[in-house]
Amino acid sequence: MLTLEALVGNAALELRILEPGPPGALQNPVTWVHNTELPDPSPYIREKELVLTNGLWDGQVSPGEFVANVKRAKAAGIVFGLRAQKPHTPPRLIAACRAADLPLLEISQAVPFTAISQAVSATYADQRQQEVIGMVRRGDALATAISRGAGASGVLRVLTRDHDLPLAVVDRMGRPLAASGTELDTAQLRIVAAGLARRPPALELDLGGGHAALFPVGALGDADAALICLRPLAELSAAERDALEQAARFLSLEVARQQAVQAIEMRFAGELLEMVLSGGHRAPEVASRLRAFGVDPTGALAVCTLAFADDAATEHGLAEVVGEFFAAQGVPAVVAGGTNDVVALLTWRQPEDELPVLAERLVESTAQRFPGRRPVAGLGSVAAYAGDLRRTLLQSREACRVLRRTSGGPAVRRFSELGTHRLLLGLVDPATLSASAHDLLAPVRAYDAQRRSDLEPTLRAFLDHDGQWAATAAALHVHVNTLRNRLARVTELTGRDVGRIEDLVDLFLALTIDAME
Repeated sequence: MLTLEALVGNAALELRILEPGPPGALQNPVTWVHNTELPDPSPYIREKELVLTNGLWDGQVSPGEFVANVKRAKAAGIVFGLRAQKPHTPPRLIAACRAADLPLLEISQAVPFTAISQAVSATYADQRQQEVIGMVRRGDALATAISRGAGASGVLRVLTRDHDLPLAVVDRMGRPLAASGTELDTAQLRIVAAGLARRPPALELDLGGGHAALFPVGALGDADAALICLRPLAELSAAERDALEQAARFLSLEVARQQAVQAIEMRFAGELLEMVLSGGHRAPEVASRLRAFGVDPTGALAVCTLAFADDAATEHGLAEVVGEFFAAQGVPAVVAGGTNDVVALLTWRQPEDELPVLAERLVESTAQRFPGRRPVAGLGSVAAYAGDLRRTLLQSREACRVLRRTSGGPAVRRFSELGTHRLLLGLVDPATLSASAHDLLAPVRAYDAQRRSDLEPTLRAFLDHDGQWAATAAALHVHVNTLRNRLARVTELTGRDVGRIEDLVDLFLALTIDAME
């Protein structure tokens, strides 16, 4: 960094300080030099430039006016060049600079202004050279750290050798990958994840305790992670920003490597599911593949299928979240991500009744990571060994599929807990089911809307109380005859008699389908 103090320290320039300006002014950076004799050079002077002048403007404006114009441009100061016609700096110029609190230097007649320009140019050229050398050196260190498997932590160690900054690396799921000089709490990690989800991603965020600068890390176009500096962008020097941007580019290589490893693991996990589903002759391959993932194929195994209840595609990173959950629980698992669900094959040594409890914790953890989404989990019966996994896998996926199409209700269900009617409904096209239910219930709903009656709630209550007249009437606080009259009206409107089992089943299924939408 070039300063007035450094220029004065260069004996070859023969500079003398006449007015030092405010405290610290001589140590402030000088961006460049500007030679001018204009009475008002302010439109052409950039902030922190040093003004060089011989005072040829004298006679057009007073020294006070000239100094005011230079001050307005936020220049670093003034250098007055002595010449034969003016062998001394005008006292009025000295007084004006003193009054404006603007540094004033004097250069002898023997030294031309070009000497200052050359000195400034040489200083910045040397500085730029040192920056390039530093960047190359840092690049070599970053490449070495990545190639040796030091990961994100290794990148931060390289950065902190040159710059004392509080740093962290966080991925798009809000998971901390590395930190140096700081620790982000759960709330701050969520803010970072939300910032990375924006298009384009945020470059600065308020983390609650202050603003932080974000340097996106992208492996395949999107921001897969971010290098976080717990300082605002405006407080970072150009050298610090350059170093952080360079580190972010190297972190992209590390993220790409991790994604490649995850993709390979996910592909092998997907192939394992295909082996399980094919059954029979591929059973030996299933056992060896499970062992490769650290899952014992000779003991009891469970399958948990996770998806979102809105029947939409899975979120990016859902499989990783599921894998992290089971790893944190100390449960060996193979996790395979699909288009609409994520399947986990687990080693299970606990009582079978504890499996739904674990699945509920998984659902809660997933809901926290994906706000606004409703995850559900389906479970099959526990398989005694790897050869029995196919049945368990099919049961788990079927239970999850039923839950996905049900609005409200429990988020975790075992296959054995599902009613046969729900399994059968799952085999029919959703649009066909919805249209059928709507056609059957439409007359009842239209009647309720026109008459402000309660036929549909009455029918629901009757079914909820297993067709018991007295219990339903008591629950609705009406006389049994009133209940009979209402249900008779339902029969007239729908053509379904609640006294006949097959008609009652039609009404029950229509209301069930309606609840599934």
